[in-house]
Amino acid sequence: MSLPLSTRRSWVEPSAEYSVRRQCRLAGVARSGFYYVPVAESEENLLLMRLIDEQYMRHPEFGYPRMTDWLNERGYKINHKRIARLMRRMGLQAITPGPHTSKPSPGHKIYPYLLRDLEIERVNQVWSTDITYIPMRHGFLYLTAVMEWYSRYVLAWELSNTLESQFCVAALKRALMQGTPEIFNTDQGAQFTSEIFTGVLLDKDIAISMDGRGRALDNAFIERLWWSVKYEEVYPKCYADGHALHKGLAAYFDYYNNERKHTALDKRTPAEVFIEGADRK
Repeated sequence: MSLPLSTRRSWVEPSAEYSVRRQCRLAGVARSGFYYVPVAESEENLLLMRLIDEQYMRHPEFGYPRMTDWLNERGYKINHKRIARLMRRMGLQAITPGPHTSKPSPGHKIYPYLLRDLEIERVNQVWSTDITYIPMRHGFLYLTAVMEWYSRYVLAWELSNTLESQFCVAALKRALMQGTPEIFNTDQGAQFTSEIFTGVLLDKDIAISMDGRGRALDNAFIERLWWSVKYEEVYPKCYADGHALHKGLAAYFDYYNNERKHTALDKRTPAEVFIEGADRK
């Protein structure tokens, strides 16, 4: 008799010796069935995390001390240690120098920031990626996306309930099926400084650029994307499970790329600008 899916899913451990992909195959569990299970938290913590996420979108300069003060002023009597833990779990850091959570692992190489004073003049000149926290009705997931800067085109995206590198690598490999950038920009998070991530870029002779520590605005285009995704899709719909969220995001990114016209693009869509620019090469 086959064991229940929930039991087999519990065998999969992201920190184990074998990859999640291999563990899922051995356990007879669909990889999406593992990654799309929302991370559980108490109802009170989920409320606090939703408030933190919305305030961070408005004020990315807020670290945990200012976020704690802001919540206390609104009647939520919690201490800074709890808020610091929740912000770490959400993968949030203040854009100003100071304590933060986007840290490379020991031994990972950090690359210089290559975009300072660089004019973005053509498609596939610069791509970038980032990870953001996605609140749900009964938990949360993490979203990563790869964006082409000149056109604002979202090349690929992935969801996960862990912050391991694999889902970022999966999004990167899918994006590279549509072209190759001259420069690829990330922050200094362990997912992006890992050799399995940087190795994909180095194998294709792509120049690697990394934001200054605590400077999320160095990746401003994708930060604006997160604002759009959350205020236009995630917050209003408050998805109940990972598969519904995936379906909703698929529809949203299709709309964003192919229908949503941008003033900065002369009222054209990201897809129009990306395809036109790619065809010129």
